[in-house]
Amino acid sequence: MKLNKPLNVSIAGLEFNSPLILASGILGVSPPTMHILADYGMGGITTKSIGPVKRKGYPNPSIIGLGNDTFLNAVGLANPGIERFSHEITEIKKKEGLVVIVSVFGDNSNDFARTASLAEKAGADAIEINISCPHAEVSSIGVDPKITFEYVRAVKKAIHCPLFVKLTPNVTDIVKIGMSAEKAGADALVAINTVSGLAIDINTHRPILAHGIGGLSGRAIKPIGVRHVFNLSKAVSIPIIGCGGIFNYEDVLEYFLAGASAVQLGSCLYYGYDIITQIRDNLIRYLETRKLDSISQLTGLAHHYKEIGFDD
Repeated sequence: MKLNKPLNVSIAGLEFNSPLILASGILGVSPPTMHILADYGMGGITTKSIGPVKRKGYPNPSIIGLGNDTFLNAVGLANPGIERFSHEITEIKKKEGLVVIVSVFGDNSNDFARTASLAEKAGADAIEINISCPHAEVSSIGVDPKITFEYVRAVKKAIHCPLFVKLTPNVTDIVKIGMSAEKAGADALVAINTVSGLAIDINTHRPILAHGIGGLSGRAIKPIGVRHVFNLSKAVSIPIIGCGGIFNYEDVLEYFLAGASAVQLGSCLYYGYDIITQIRDNLIRYLETRKLDSISQLTGLAHHYKEIGFDD
């Protein structure tokens, strides 16, 4: 893939040839699939969350469509375990120019640290810690600043590569959580994970998802994600990767203007891989039209607006 310099971004010392990154948990862990994503315009991929041991996950139905490009899922962090997944990381890394971010989780901070260390040894360029999945036990980590600090610090001490922390929107004040993660050594924040939600079948009178509570993703959560990125970027000095409800280049630009340095794509892949190329090409045209050298020039510009009100 030809490098498009206007879309090159740098995060925590890692160079991405596109600001578009695969979000965790969207696709499987097949190296050929990850390589195809790079050919279509992804600058990086985030693996599904990997734990210290194999985990089966929740039974079906585990994901449903709610209409209007909005989805509810409770997969349950199904994964093969880091020992078995290490080979996949090595294979994914064979794609030149693709930044590989491995998402990890565990039952405690030691599990997180050990899993992250093994992922790094297998070739991960960065680690993303999942402390925010709304339908799994890890959700209890990312809602507390002190626990967040503990887990981030433990992982940071165990690795040498950059550490990204994925934040939950299911809190009263996400800024406090983000600041705690930064203080503990996080190199970047990912905002946001899915929003906790529930759908009920009116005929059976029970939740539709087998697990019940799920994570809401897709178009419906974009304004929530943009707001959180906006607020976080005023409080932290580390980069923020925006995530949630991105389906076109305008959505990407919103996140950048709010303060993001890159974005993660997920639900939009429901429409196939071509949407990646469409977003990338439209971003390039936007920058050319406005005679901008880099998409990074847009980061945080929305913070410079002046409120418009009525004259006294």
